[in-house]
Amino acid sequence: MSTTLGKRRRTYESASVRPVGSGFGVYLDDKPLRTPLGTAITVPTVALAEAVAEEWRQQGTTLALDRCPLTRIAGTALDLITRQRAQVVAELAEYGETELVCHRAERPPALVARQHAVWQPLVDWTLQHFDAPLAVTPGVLPRGQSPAALSALEGAIAVQDDWRLAALAVAVRAAGSLVIGLALGEGRLDSVGAFDAAELDATFQIEAWGEDAEAARRRAGVRADLESAARFLDLLR
Repeated sequence: MSTTLGKRRRTYESASVRPVGSGFGVYLDDKPLRTPLGTAITVPTVALAEAVAEEWRQQGTTLALDRCPLTRIAGTALDLITRQRAQVVAELAEYGETELVCHRAERPPALVARQHAVWQPLVDWTLQHFDAPLAVTPGVLPRGQSPAALSALEGAIAVQDDWRLAALAVAVRAAGSLVIGLALGEGRLDSVGAFDAAELDATFQIEAWGEDAEAARRRAGVRADLESAARFLDLLR
């Protein structure tokens, strides 16, 4: 029986990469690493395959799957995206309807200025890069985006291949923003810039009032997810 992502104890000694068809498979000893649905993990580039294998080389006696973010993204591409692609595209497109970078504070002036400095260039880039004219809304009440903008954003998601779409999904959900996720995917932002944009409001509040343990854990999770998505995308290139 091949080793799967669902196992919790280490039963292998080595992790290696082998050419498989037009891609590269990851093997634990002589058995292919498989997703929870039993799909052998074969990825498009040797760099990504080696990085996935390294996650398994670094495991201890008991497997800690939270230390395998690249494996999880690859598994998502193979198990989820291939089977529910339209559903994933639609889910991510919904983020555009209440796009984070389009909802601006009315006060204090320092926050207003920071949001404009960080978020407005992303709104402008979205128009230039995807022909998606997003409307900016002051205050907390949502303002609907135009059908043209939403259609353009959905198109930008739909053209991603399964691998990039899996990484994009991680980035968008972590950031709570389709624009930030797309900017990471297109190289407009790196993971640090994506985190700073996604956490702008929270960072502003922390600077004023401090950070509690729960907020620190949440932000660490956001940072880790964005770093993993960015690395996965880099390894595909």
